[in-house]
Amino acid sequence: MQRLIDAFINSVRAFRKLAAHEKAFQQELMLLALALPAGWFISVSWRGYALLIGAVLLLIMVEVLNTGIEAACDAISREFHIEIQLAKDCGSLAVLISIVIAGGVWGIALIERLIGAPI
Repeated sequence: MQRLIDAFINSVRAFRKLAAHEKAFQQELMLLALALPAGWFISVSWRGYALLIGAVLLLIMVEVLNTGIEAACDAISREFHIEIQLAKDCGSLAVLISIVIAGGVWGIALIERLIGAPI
């Protein structure tokens, strides 16, 4: 049980640090705050609502992992290394892919709401 408590404490510490200092994380938290009520009105089912919110949470999760990759790379060296650049670029690509996924999920949900039938 102590491991779970320690993991929770570590997670809260990371959340606070990211919420206070990482602009992208702050923007995604605001997006989540907007998505929670908007998703309720856009979705046509509970499953759809879960998918909409899940897509935003996926984006936040990938952003957290990207920030972790960047922090680890910066801790190793601040000098240019092609391998470090690749690691950071891959993290950035993962965020971009998650943005495309979230945008696609929300776009499909909006279309379903507007035409009144599932696609």
